Amino acid sequence: MTKFINFCKRFYLAILLIFIYLPIFVLMIFSFNSGKSMVKWNGFTLSWYQKLFTNPLILNSIWVTVSIAVISSIVATVVGTLAAIGINDFKKLSKSLVINITQIPMVNADIVTGISLLLFFIFLKIPRGYGTMLISHIMFNIPYVIFSVMPRLRGMDKNLYEAALDMGATPAYAIRKVIIPQLMPGIVSGFIMAFTMSFDDFVISFFASQGIVSNLSIYIYSMAKVGINPEINALSTIMFIIVVTLLVIINIRSIRQQNVRQARIKK
Repeated sequence: MTKFINFCKRFYLAILLIFIYLPIFVLMIFSFNSGKSMVKWNGFTLSWYQKLFTNPLILNSIWVTVSIAVISSIVATVVGTLAAIGINDFKKLSKSLVINITQIPMVNADIVTGISLLLFFIFLKIPRGYGTMLISHIMFNIPYVIFSVMPRLRGMDKNLYEAALDMGATPAYAIRKVIIPQLMPGIVSGFIMAFTMSFDDFVISFFASQGIVSNLSIYIYSMAKVGINPEINALSTIMFIIVVTLLVIINIRSIRQQNVRQARIKK
């Protein structure tokens, strides 16, 4: 009976993974197809990747995507780290309230957040474009940084900051030289997570810019409406590899941190 249950679990997991990843692998394979068909294999080629990187519209979309992802991640990491430090010093009731409020952008539907930001920008008469997209990405990246840093704060000795002050350090110096190094693994994980979320976002980007500025997700959406183009396959393959690479880095860092904690506990 136990063997049958284990077989069912493995079979279910295998079917689930195939259902999720098989279309992606098919897309990646046909990004090297010399023909435009997604059914018939006509031969191996890299021409679609060559055309991809010689298309000025795609290059502009890549620049917008990468620049917004980097800038928004840096700003969100700084703001989110300082916010996490401040939240950690709140009293229990206030901390619980602020944490629950901070979770709302993470669990809220993207389309609701996108429409809310669009109405906000219209109300303030802010022209939609690169700036509004950047502001929106910073906004929804901050909670991910906060919740990446908070576990490190909970596991840190609360007396470190006060000890630094007793030894003559200013509050700013104590945070910069004592607290931040202790939080660095969580800060790096938060930055990578923020970059990944920003790089892959479509809904919030679309509403925040109203299509005036296109990142990769918006560009792929606009291309897909007029028919499947092999350049989309090549572009989607590159995006998938980048996102998976970042997630692997996050998981490796988490495993290493857990191993370090377990080694310290054993000592």
